[in-house]
Amino acid sequence: MNVDSDDVLRLDRQICFRLYAASNLLTRLYRPVLTELGLTYPQYLVMLTLWESAPQSVGDIGERLYLDSGTLTPLLKRLEIAGLVSRERDTADERRVLVTLTKAGRALKQQAKKVPSTLARGLNLQPPQVMNLRKTVDDMIGVLLSSVQD
Repeated sequence: MNVDSDDVLRLDRQICFRLYAASNLLTRLYRPVLTELGLTYPQYLVMLTLWESAPQSVGDIGERLYLDSGTLTPLLKRLEIAGLVSRERDTADERRVLVTLTKAGRALKQQAKKVPSTLARGLNLQPPQVMNLRKTVDDMIGVLLSSVQD
């Protein structure tokens, strides 16, 4: 098959666009339920990491979410203003900032338990389809990580 050189620049041929569109649409699906919780999607991701394990350093959260501190710091400031987290210097290493859940942040976890089921209803996928999609995306992340780390 001979592909015209201009054809490679068609929007519908770009995998990056497909991933961007899927991410954007998925975020829109989350928006109504997260708005009820008072969270944006990136803030929700931060809270998910802290609900798994807290306290965590800003660096550890950033590594887990693939975010740099310049992106993460404003998110954490807004969560702190909302009363959901607190940030303090690590007494063992002043260079590290530890993020801890407040009482309100821990309590929000109970309300957030409805988020996955709300999303599942919106996606209308069966569990095997979700598992296959997760594996495909995980494989893609692995490829991308090895590409950006080289």
